[in-house]
Amino acid sequence: MRRSTAPGRIPVLPLGIALALLLLASLTFGVGLGAAGVGGADVLRSLWAGLTGATLPARDAAAYTIVWEIRLPRVLLGAVVGAGLAAVGVAVQAMVRNALADPFVLGVSSGAAVGANAVILLGAFAGLGVWALSVSAFASALAAMALVYAVARTPHGLTPLRLILTGTALAYGFEAVTTVMVFGAVRGEAARSAMMWLLGSLGGATWAQVPLAAVTVLAGWAWLRWRAESLNALAMGDETSAALGVRPDRLRRELFLVTAAVTGTVVAVSGAIGFVGLMVPHVVRMLVGADHRRVLAVAPLAGAVLLVWADVLSRLLFAPAELPVGVITAVVGVPAFLLLMRRGGYAFGGR
Repeated sequence: MRRSTAPGRIPVLPLGIALALLLLASLTFGVGLGAAGVGGADVLRSLWAGLTGATLPARDAAAYTIVWEIRLPRVLLGAVVGAGLAAVGVAVQAMVRNALADPFVLGVSSGAAVGANAVILLGAFAGLGVWALSVSAFASALAAMALVYAVARTPHGLTPLRLILTGTALAYGFEAVTTVMVFGAVRGEAARSAMMWLLGSLGGATWAQVPLAAVTVLAGWAWLRWRAESLNALAMGDETSAALGVRPDRLRRELFLVTAAVTGTVVAVSGAIGFVGLMVPHVVRMLVGADHRRVLAVAPLAGAVLLVWADVLSRLLFAPAELPVGVITAVVGVPAFLLLMRRGGYAFGGR
């Protein structure tokens, strides 16, 4: 079941190393760029102090707060969310065998939006304090996942068409509930905050959110890498995968649970950031081929770099105001994706 690398494909190892170095540089630049610019020397001193516990002069206190307490958790969370969305995008496209699928096709993000807006607009779960938004969004994402699974499941298992149709239909229902909540908001600022979350934002990132999101994304990615050969078989169709010893119904159930858990986690901490999970898997396939072992080795790094810089642009373009980061991913990603499609002669799952 091994696939040879097609002529013109970029080797995975050097590409992965280049993306890892680019990600490291992006994280470093990302903490220095924003409405309040921080010089490179101040950034390095603040990072060193945060990592080692070294004492800084009083004049560097403001720079340290900006770099270590505000921007570093933000760029790290952006990298984690971007990596998670890219990895899950690869898995969902294989699971439903649809080139237009992304992590949100199962209705998980729309379900999470209901919980998030219940907190923003109605003050639900106020007793949880700073955790109210994330907990409510994640809980409603899990509820949406359970509902999609219950409706889409048949005695013969989960089929790609039923998953897409059920997820899409329920997503419209969840979006209608969210729209009613926003429309009925008594405070204009609350409605604005709700819309910001719906379009994705990393502005509320904290150190407390980074470890849980990182562990969830890493565990999900590791499982997907472990099942990469099975994903190759599943992408060829159920009959072919069954002939190769893969049980498509069981694998699809496992994929559904893993992708929904990762998607629910990243949406809970960042909102619904679109286009990353759709675009990055296709672009990576153009570079390294369709083998999921190769794609899953590169896609998370590419997604992390993309989202870090999208967040930087969201901070800079209309500073001191911020754009939703999902707007940036769409504005930058759509023309880039269309250009690559035109130049690459690319077909989903093909060469």
